[in-house]
Amino acid sequence: MAEYSILIGGRAGEGLNKAGIMLARIMNGLGYRVFMYYDYPSLIRGGHNFSIIRAAPHRIFSHRTGVDFLLAMNRDTLDLHAHRKGPGTVVVFNSDAVKAEGIGLPLAQIAKEEGAPDIARNTGIVAGFCAAAGVPFGVLEATLRKEIPRGLESNLGVAKRAFSEVTPVPASRIEPPPPPVGGILPFMTGNEAAGLGLLAGGLQAYVAYPMTPTSNLLHFMAGLPAESHLTVVHPENEIAVMLMALGFAYTGKRVAVGTSGGGFCLMTEGFSLAGMAELPVVVMLGQRPGPSTGLPTYSCQTELHFAANAGQGEFTRFVVAPGDLEQAWYWAQAALSLSWRYQVPSIFLYDKNLAEHGYNLDTGLVPPLPGFPAGTWDGSLPYHRYAITGSGVSPLAFPSAKGAVVKVNGYAHDESGTTTEEPGTVNRIQEKLLRKGEGLASDLDGMPVVAAGGVKVSGDVLLTWGSTAGPCREVGDSLGLRVVQPVVLCPFPEKRLKDALAGARRVVVVEQNATGQLEKLLAGYSILPDARIRKYDGRPFALDELEAQVREVL
Repeated sequence: MAEYSILIGGRAGEGLNKAGIMLARIMNGLGYRVFMYYDYPSLIRGGHNFSIIRAAPHRIFSHRTGVDFLLAMNRDTLDLHAHRKGPGTVVVFNSDAVKAEGIGLPLAQIAKEEGAPDIARNTGIVAGFCAAAGVPFGVLEATLRKEIPRGLESNLGVAKRAFSEVTPVPASRIEPPPPPVGGILPFMTGNEAAGLGLLAGGLQAYVAYPMTPTSNLLHFMAGLPAESHLTVVHPENEIAVMLMALGFAYTGKRVAVGTSGGGFCLMTEGFSLAGMAELPVVVMLGQRPGPSTGLPTYSCQTELHFAANAGQGEFTRFVVAPGDLEQAWYWAQAALSLSWRYQVPSIFLYDKNLAEHGYNLDTGLVPPLPGFPAGTWDGSLPYHRYAITGSGVSPLAFPSAKGAVVKVNGYAHDESGTTTEEPGTVNRIQEKLLRKGEGLASDLDGMPVVAAGGVKVSGDVLLTWGSTAGPCREVGDSLGLRVVQPVVLCPFPEKRLKDALAGARRVVVVEQNATGQLEKLLAGYSILPDARIRKYDGRPFALDELEAQVREVL
């Protein structure tokens, strides 16, 4: 078998995400490239949680509908995922809660006898999988030692008991692939990759109010060691988040904020203030379905136009929508650097699928990032915070700079920052704000603002954005299609995108929303697709699902 899919499911609050991560790390440690899809309702306890871990010898970005191993902590898991079972699917289940055909393990009894907490039952079912699949116990033990810092011994006891009670299933034995080129790659979520990218870009402060799917980015940043010298603040609401971040920027600290659509609604006035006051800030905007609370723990691509047009007035902003870990790592750095170079707000637009699902990060695929120095004040007096320049970018000074009065203002103002309504000055400042976009577009011209892959000479093209690019790439490889992904959405890379689409016979736009937000944006540049595929139930595309839909439209 070239690849494997493993589903583990149970009730919310029982540690299913942690168990899924352990399974992913086990497969990763065997030398596979892995992808982990994590699905959960907006409940602290109860409801149905599950993860699907897909492992293959090559780079992957999505899950399949069918599974080879079904690990059931409760009856719901078997009932809700019966359609995923095939003739060879191995079922491992908690026999204290389920009566079924397959490999039953009395997990509650084992945990009790080993003096382990109830949550250790997940360790038992993971051990049952390892035994059934022929994964050596040493691989499981090494993973447990890394993943379970507290209660390790009792969890090891549960794992040994469960492992010993399962007879391997010869037909389902997992054989490690040949040693991967480049070695074992780190496994992480998009939130973690983006956080590391921000740190690589010189981030000094991160401010956020927890909101799925960026909550884990806040937790990740807060858990970094003291050597990172990062200030992490959790204010009382999203309005305070944005205003506090602008305060950090005013004092010269590179700052980012995290939120989702509902939180960004509250931030938009402060976002406009950043535009007028020319204060650099990066907004990590994780998309989830709306309107209103919508599906708070699921995913979508519905904030493209919101991000590109948020806030009142006209000002330059940078919007980037990465589709994988490598892009997340690269463009988080770039967004921070470009914000400071041009003194503009940036939006890092991603979604729950990228933010919370697990992938391998291969930094060897990341191109070098150009240097983007911020224009600092040379000390000449008098200092004008908003000095008119050909580029629209004024020299930066910060409070306490000798001889400088650093005045920022959200009103229309003159070069010194003093409020004015004089028509000529107002015109000059407005033109200054927009002139930055020319330099920003010029800098971006040498960067990978459009990603193109697959069969470059193919007449049929899948055109997509964000995390949906991942399954599109896999389908493109399977069907011999070109895949094109605009990564930067504002300023829009019109020429680069049209060059990537040159020679296309048929263009299919694939996105995860109901109204075709990318398609509407493309129409403004006379890029008109021949067909479209849209998904808007909050769930990511399964690889076989998307391939069937592509075959249908082509």
